[in-house]
Amino acid sequence: MKKDTVLEHEGYTGTVEFSAEDNILFGKVIGIDGLISYEGESVSSLKEDFEAAVDDYLEMCEEKGIEPQKTYKGTFNVRISPELHRSLAVYAASHHMTLNSTVEEALTKFVK
Repeated sequence: MKKDTVLEHEGYTGTVEFSAEDNILFGKVIGIDGLISYEGESVSSLKEDFEAAVDDYLEMCEEKGIEPQKTYKGTFNVRISPELHRSLAVYAASHHMTLNSTVEEALTKFVK
């Protein structure tokens, strides 16, 4: 996600989308268990609703004694073409790396 298409508050990230049909901005917080959505008719009202939604969520989690952030195991399945898989395996072997470390390095460079 491009940095200018997300909102951030209290360490949480939210998407920014536009509905032409409803003429409204909206989004959802990512990286949590559950759904937090927000909306606004302007950028400032969207940011305000996003921040209020995150604050309400954190308050609710504290009251219920639950962990607010989604936990990630660090594993996920990725489907790629056989040709790319082969290229990655050859690259990894020729650089004395594992396939996992090669993919992790590539993804790290991609998201930074």
